[in-house]
Amino acid sequence: MNEEEYIKNRLDNQIDWYDRKSMKNQKSYKRLQLTAFFAAAAIPFLSGYISADIKLIQIIIGLLGFIIAVITAVLSIYKFQENWIEYRTTCESLRHEKYLFLTKASPYDSGNPFTLFVQRIESLISKENSDWSQYIKLTKNDRE
Repeated sequence: MNEEEYIKNRLDNQIDWYDRKSMKNQKSYKRLQLTAFFAAAAIPFLSGYISADIKLIQIIIGLLGFIIAVITAVLSIYKFQENWIEYRTTCESLRHEKYLFLTKASPYDSGNPFTLFVQRIESLISKENSDWSQYIKLTKNDRE
């Protein structure tokens, strides 16, 4: 595989994947957090309207508390914020290496730059895969 093929078929695909996953996790995190914030803000507001005659408001307040608890659990389990940051970091690191290589900047300014480039790119991807594998093992152990 030559430089152009590697960049197009391997690196650019990985950059696109991490970019998409980062954006998806960011959107999920922000949506859930905003929902939880609005639900939390609505509880004291609605509490001012509680009277013995209005059971519906009490039910709504209980439902909002339930929604906040579920959102907190979902954020804890799926780690949207952590994934967003990790995927964004990996994406930007891959882009950084690509631009260093294309401009022949250090460390790609001497020796065999393509070999070094591939090693560094694969190391970044491997690190992300190892981190993910460790996370899966930890969550599996927590379930047992």
